Amino acid sequence: MTWQPQQQGLEEVLLLLRQSSSSDSEIQRAVTQRIGILKNNPDFLAYLSYVLIVCTGEQDSHRAVAGLLLKNSISEDTVNNPAGAAAVAYVRAVILQGLSDKDQMIRQTVGAVITALLGKADSGSWPEALNAVTVGMGSQDINLAEGSFNTLEKICEDCPHKLDFVVSGRNLLDHLVPEFIRYTAHSSAKIRLACLQSLQSLGALNSPSMAANIDPYLQALFARASDESSDVRKAVCAALAVILNTRPDKLVPELKNVVDYMAYCTTEQDELVALEACEFWLTFAEEPNMKEHLRPYLHIILPLLLQGMVYTEFDLLTLDDDEEDEAVPDKEEDIKPKNYSSKTHTHESNDPTTAGRVGQSREAADRALEEDDDEDDEDYDDDDDEGSGEWNIRKCSAAALDVMAVTFRTDVLEILLPHLKDRLFHEDWEQRESGILALGAIAEGCIEGLQPHLQQLVPWLINSLGDKKALVRSITCWTLGRYSSWVVQTAQEDKTKFFIPTMEGLLKRVLDGNKRVQEAGCSAFATLEEEAEEALAPFLEPILRNLTFAFQKYQQKNLLILYDALGTLADSVGSALGQPAYLDILMPPLIDRWMKLADDDGDLVPLLECLSSVSIAAGAAFAPYTAPVFQRCLNIIHTSLQQYQVWEADQENIEEPDRTFIVVALDLLSGLTQGLGDQIHQLIATTQPPLLHLMALCLTHFEAPIRQSAHALLGDMAISCWAILQPVVPQIMPAVIDQIIAEPGPESISVCNNAAWAAGEIALQYNGSAAPLEPFVPPLISRLIPILINPKSPKSLSENAAVTIGRIGLVCPATVAPELPKFAQAWCTALWEIKDNEEKDSAFRGFCMMISANPAGIESAFHYFCNAICKWQHPSSQLDNMFRSILQGFRNNLGANWEPMVSSFPPVIRERMRERYSV
Repeated sequence: MTWQPQQQGLEEVLLLLRQSSSSDSEIQRAVTQRIGILKNNPDFLAYLSYVLIVCTGEQDSHRAVAGLLLKNSISEDTVNNPAGAAAVAYVRAVILQGLSDKDQMIRQTVGAVITALLGKADSGSWPEALNAVTVGMGSQDINLAEGSFNTLEKICEDCPHKLDFVVSGRNLLDHLVPEFIRYTAHSSAKIRLACLQSLQSLGALNSPSMAANIDPYLQALFARASDESSDVRKAVCAALAVILNTRPDKLVPELKNVVDYMAYCTTEQDELVALEACEFWLTFAEEPNMKEHLRPYLHIILPLLLQGMVYTEFDLLTLDDDEEDEAVPDKEEDIKPKNYSSKTHTHESNDPTTAGRVGQSREAADRALEEDDDEDDEDYDDDDDEGSGEWNIRKCSAAALDVMAVTFRTDVLEILLPHLKDRLFHEDWEQRESGILALGAIAEGCIEGLQPHLQQLVPWLINSLGDKKALVRSITCWTLGRYSSWVVQTAQEDKTKFFIPTMEGLLKRVLDGNKRVQEAGCSAFATLEEEAEEALAPFLEPILRNLTFAFQKYQQKNLLILYDALGTLADSVGSALGQPAYLDILMPPLIDRWMKLADDDGDLVPLLECLSSVSIAAGAAFAPYTAPVFQRCLNIIHTSLQQYQVWEADQENIEEPDRTFIVVALDLLSGLTQGLGDQIHQLIATTQPPLLHLMALCLTHFEAPIRQSAHALLGDMAISCWAILQPVVPQIMPAVIDQIIAEPGPESISVCNNAAWAAGEIALQYNGSAAPLEPFVPPLISRLIPILINPKSPKSLSENAAVTIGRIGLVCPATVAPELPKFAQAWCTALWEIKDNEEKDSAFRGFCMMISANPAGIESAFHYFCNAICKWQHPSSQLDNMFRSILQGFRNNLGANWEPMVSSFPPVIRERMRERYSV
């Protein structure tokens, strides 16, 4: 070994490691800064490995910290940097000695380092490491054996492909897999567990070596089913779930035994084993090809899931609090950050199977059962206390029941209904609460079968909102939210029977004295708002008074939910909110919060989001509040952009600014622009810093969400204040065109979407004045057509590209018409399902003008064109005439060939063409 530590350097590294456990924040900060500097020195890796392996007299905790720092410092640059070749060679040579260290923590850390080094190296470039761990598997030294198996487990999980290469004419995995299977019978539970987890990782990847050994692997799992180690039994359950996913054919012959075993494990005293078994039921339910194999066992599984939904004693110790705790400030760790999504322009569908919000989806139900996701309106609240937000048997059982209800519907209900009746009317509140949870979990799948019972169940649930137990009130809110679609449907005949009582009941819980119930009530009411939409308009005054009174009761965490409920209300009722009397109720508490929050306060983000929805809904009525809101948004954007400039100049010492403030301020400006229309002109023209300058900077910002919201604002300004925007369009358009990409990455899809839409809005404003737009048409079309004809393009992106091409055709039809044969079929396909509206109308008018300029360009896609126009229910009279003219022109040109061609169309298309267009 050519590398040797210098005493001074070693002493500095040891001092840093010892100081890393200091409780003094200043010392911690200094240690972090110094380590950040040392990471740039290749020798630092060697010093860390020296401490980890050689300095056995040092505290094991300090050695482990050295190992973790070493692991985290390993990258492709450090491994492949010629300047650090000697240090890396030393690390590789010395680290293998740690496999047999007497301390388990050190052995595990060594395994993590070896895995990191292998992961960054070429396959087969470090044969010494793989030889050491494969030889170590059979060692009589239990420390070396455990260290070797633990390392192999990590490699199988993090970089299994590094094991997939040929050594001495044989694939290494072909050797390792049978060895793992053999050693599942080892006397050491740690080695048995490492083998099972290694095999599980390889099985999840469908490794050919696993496929070749699947039968002995299954035999080994069955042999370990009653292992004395609960960790091993847990691993057996997890492995069977993986096999169910990857090789269900191998489980089917043994399915009865597997089901019996999993049923037994589901009731195990060890909760981790029980949870893993419960996960098996969820996996079983989610596997569509296993549906008929699952059906015969529903009568066994469903009662187990129902039992799993009852709160455990530990849950109750941490969650069962019926006190009125609304005056108790929230703990900082309980207030989870809200992820804000930038504004994206999409189109609604005409397809009744996809239009709008279809009940409560499976995905939404799963999110609701997570209980710790503050963003989801359907959450029931179990996350106020430490640890309660973790995935557990209760949540897994409810999620599995949800999936089975969607899959088997009435079959599930028939089995479950007697059990549900026992629980819903049980004297024990814990049993009753679990029944209410189960009733919510089956809401989507069993709604048809429950219809005859809901007339009694919904009033019972409304009554349960007043239960003395806070946990019962909380879960009842969530379950009522799950049935809000049914409640809203009944309001069409009689609002007083279910709709108004549900609304009133949830509003009472919004003002509950218990914070958990407040959150559940507010979230459930937001769900009702989404379902009811304008049906809430007659009740806006009492709703607003209840929701705004909550500002006097709520602590910080629930205020975030309240903002969301108010924003959802605005989105749902729309312009009905625009009465001054309603804004007089709503705006004072919002303005009060607005005044209290600093520009860099994270709580300002959901408030701005809420105000954006309110401003759009209120429209011109929001004018009295616009000026200060508008100015503050400008200030936030300006300040944040300056912070980015400072950060870019010194990224090592300055924390990156939070982009969310710019994004949400841009979106609020979009809301103000939409809501006020041309009334926004004066504000834009007179305020400083200039909005157009700030928006131009944001259009080219390196953060995709900022560009996304900036392009949304650009499109809204094109609609509402064209006179102000028009002079700068020639300077802005190149930046817009740059964002329209044929195959954008995941982070840029929404940017591309908004840029395409904004370009279409700008084109629409130039109608009748082609000259200013003409220079930009060729680059726009050259980018939009590849998006449109790419079958992998997201649906919303294809639709926006089609609309924008059509709108450009309105202005410059002769320029675009020669390209018709390339995109006509894809254009018609993209637009025939979107909702009939002004955007679709303008796009089709432009398309018709292109056809008039180049009739031959549509010939190969004529069938698709006819289908698209016949799907349109109520086109404008101008567009109707354009369609009729094009069809008659084709009929005249084709003459005798017209009828044979049309006879190949579907009957419904032929009939509509005759009825609507007389052709």
